Amino acid sequence: MERFVSVWRKALCAILSDEDESVDTFLITLYILVFVVGLLLNIYRMKCLVHNWKKLRIITILVLNLGVADMLYLLTHPFLVYYINKNDWIFGKGFCKITRFCFKLNLYGSIGFLTCISVYRYLVIVHPIKVMGKLTVIHSVVISVVVWILASVGSLPDVIYPKQSGNNETCLPATDKEHIEEYFDYNLIWTIFGFCIPFIIIAGCYGHVAFVISRSNMMNKKHKRQILKLLVILILLFSLCYTPYLVLKNFSVYAKCVGFKKPPCPTWYDEVFAARHVSRGLVSLNSALNPLVYMCVSEDISAQFRQLLQRCGQVFSCCFKQKSSSEPVPHTEEEAESAL
Repeated sequence: MERFVSVWRKALCAILSDEDESVDTFLITLYILVFVVGLLLNIYRMKCLVHNWKKLRIITILVLNLGVADMLYLLTHPFLVYYINKNDWIFGKGFCKITRFCFKLNLYGSIGFLTCISVYRYLVIVHPIKVMGKLTVIHSVVISVVVWILASVGSLPDVIYPKQSGNNETCLPATDKEHIEEYFDYNLIWTIFGFCIPFIIIAGCYGHVAFVISRSNMMNKKHKRQILKLLVILILLFSLCYTPYLVLKNFSVYAKCVGFKKPPCPTWYDEVFAARHVSRGLVSLNSALNPLVYMCVSEDISAQFRQLLQRCGQVFSCCFKQKSSSEPVPHTEEEAESAL
């Protein structure tokens, strides 16, 4: 009987990993963690931006938009946690599409703004004289609008294609089997234009920046460390968050295309789907890691954040000391045994 069910599921390309409790637990835990940490860090980032509004710079506008993209996605996390936990979408067809749209908007918007930040840093470091006085806040506003438009266009198919199949209890990350081939084409094209090309641009910019600062004797070590920190964060974002998800997403949608057209699904179907569900949790980490970009591009904010961490450490330390001092310490072996 179990063998028959397994063959039947493979023939219909059912998502076996959706029923894997360990994967669900991992996703729920990570979504809750990202929601709490990401929300706190992004609120703190917004507060710092408002506090330093008079020091408005080109890069500040880009980071502000990056924060807005993160907040849009973070606010959908409670609904996704409920859906994964109950395996039942109760929030309506329209809100399902909005949730998936916000995810893609955050994905492509984040990559877009990180690319703009990288290009700006490249121009300022490698060609400072050529761009001096030529880049203004108005330019950054126009660039931000263009990024939002492109990210919205790339996310629009998640609103157009159906997200529920058979009943209204599902909220599919892709689409139903009638539209899966069209969705695969769209997903592949936007992986190239929304991820591969920006990644090449970022790699080229920071490769050249790393080469320039390694040969520069005029730049101080503190500034070099700041640039290298940003480079490490971008490498972490792309290697941990974006790359695994987008690669596995394309493989999983392709598996459905093959399985729906000529059942059964490929033999590697289960492994890809299990890995893709893990990558769904990892890609959500970008909303918690993106605020670190601002810490690297703004020395003032970085110093304020370090002070905040020191204060939090002092508060926890004081609480721990008070708790420890309030508990009587046994002085003899008999007292220790009686305490147990």
